[in-house]
Amino acid sequence: MKGSCFCGSIAFDIAGELPDVYQCHCSECRKTTGAAASAGLILAKENFRWLQGEELIRTFLKDSGFRVHFCGNCGSPVPNPINRFPRFMWVPAGLMDDELPVKVANHVFVASKAAWDDIGGTATQHQDVPDNLSVLVQKVLE
Repeated sequence: MKGSCFCGSIAFDIAGELPDVYQCHCSECRKTTGAAASAGLILAKENFRWLQGEELIRTFLKDSGFRVHFCGNCGSPVPNPINRFPRFMWVPAGLMDDELPVKVANHVFVASKAAWDDIGGTATQHQDVPDNLSVLVQKVLE
């Protein structure tokens, strides 16, 4: 499956069985997306490959350690390695060019969600992030 940023300058593909999507409702993800939550996939690095535009990626690092990688042309958030879990890549679900054959399975940091955010559906809600990363990457780790 292929994915790309808004302007198409950065492109990548992913392979293998996909884990379900998770949505993060923390204030930092809200700021970087302008939405109630960011939606992402966590993939094993070997299932991710840059196709073009990697040199266009820019990074902003906050004093808190939170960082965001984005396209230097259009500002779209782009995939990046997960600092605490170096075997994995975080991939924004909205960048996928093809329809994802997965569902939202987990909501994280719901304790800090916006007051106007009404989380619906049947996905599991976590007050913060699960200590066990495998909750978010069940299919990757199986």
